[in-house]
Amino acid sequence: MDDLNNIKLNKEDFEFVQLEENIKDEKFQGEAIGFFKDAMLRFRKNKASIVAAWVIIFIVFMAIFGPAMNEYTYKQQHVEWALLPPRVKGLEKIGIFDGTKVMEIRKENLEGKYKGTVVKIVEEYDKEYNGVKVPMVKAQVNMYKLKGAEDVYFWLGTDSIGRDMWTRLWRGARVSLAIGILAVLINMVIGVVYGSISGYYGGWVDMIMQRITEIIGGIPSLVLIILFVMYIGSGIVPFILSMILTGWIGMSRMIRAQFYKFKGQEYVLASRTMGAKDRTLIFRHILPNAIGPIITQATLAIPGAIFTESFLSYLGLGIGAPEPSIGVLLSEGQKVLLEYPHLTLFPAIIISVLMLSFNLFGNGLRDAFDPTLRGQE
Repeated sequence: MDDLNNIKLNKEDFEFVQLEENIKDEKFQGEAIGFFKDAMLRFRKNKASIVAAWVIIFIVFMAIFGPAMNEYTYKQQHVEWALLPPRVKGLEKIGIFDGTKVMEIRKENLEGKYKGTVVKIVEEYDKEYNGVKVPMVKAQVNMYKLKGAEDVYFWLGTDSIGRDMWTRLWRGARVSLAIGILAVLINMVIGVVYGSISGYYGGWVDMIMQRITEIIGGIPSLVLIILFVMYIGSGIVPFILSMILTGWIGMSRMIRAQFYKFKGQEYVLASRTMGAKDRTLIFRHILPNAIGPIITQATLAIPGAIFTESFLSYLGLGIGAPEPSIGVLLSEGQKVLLEYPHLTLFPAIIISVLMLSFNLFGNGLRDAFDPTLRGQE
């Protein structure tokens, strides 16, 4: 310690750093961006969500304009042309959507009923009927020639009573989308208002409102919807009403949590001190902070609503004839699934793509609106 005290420090032992430069803080320059712009910048970097958004836009476009793209209506019947396979002009020349079907027929009928309609014989064999071997062939048959419709084109074929499947598919997609989106919008409005009141006032108001929510939420939603539809009847309006019986509960709970999070913030307390009314505090100061979660949850709820409609329609509790929906088409197609798979295949593809696209789109919005990611690349 004494040695340290004896050390002498001279001025010449030290030198200034940056003696000839002005020491200054680095200046950061950049454009100030708002919350939604920042969220959209993050959303655009999510390639899967962008693709999903374009797929949804395409399906919505086709649901609106697709039924008008050919000459048939969704309820126009051509019984003599029932169960025709898909046929598209141009594609038939390369063996795709050519209106043919592989059938098992008796060989003797090649010169009878099926004369001039067989495109290709796939296989010849004998089949035993009551102890007698009958010559059979598996042949690719032009179903349009067989039913006298050589000049007719049904792009996705026809159903069991000869209705055009292209028109019915996109009409059904329109109905399913309309039911799903309208139900979610109504649920969103109810849930936002209910959750805002519950979360803002708290106390005994919140306690009573949450007990009501728990009672309604304790009833299985699917059972409640089925009973409601069976009692009221089928149709678009009764179906939407049945889906909003319990559909708003999830939104209201999320909004309530957001209000408990933000109502104690300083800017809210300052506004209350300055005499702001409850309505102003709720809808101007607190609720805008929950816009991101509201949009995200509503988007993710749409595929669930569409699936519920399709499921109940598949069970025969949905939209009444002749109005189609995705569920109605699936229900009709499964009756002849093995012989005519195209009646089930196309509606199944549409609902699968819709489910996947809405979920990817909703996940992208959720990540974009996440405040913990704000300002990150």
